Amino acid sequence: MVNANELKAAFKRKAYTQEDVAKLIGMSSRTLRNKLNRGVFESDEIEKLIEVLDIKEPMPIFFDGTVT
Repeated sequence: MVNANELKAAFKRKAYTQEDVAKLIGMSSRTLRNKLNRGVFESDEIEKLIEVLDIKEPMPIFFDGTVT
């Protein structure tokens, strides 16, 4: 599961809105919102997010081991 709060913090660090990020990775803002809510992204989407958001340490964001 993706740590959505950490991913959203990465958006803010780059001064991007969810809509900005969605456009940059080639998906609709609705799809991004749904994926954030479910906490599940495909590997190619994760790669794009890491690149666009310049994430140096992706493990705590994309491979969150916490059980909810």
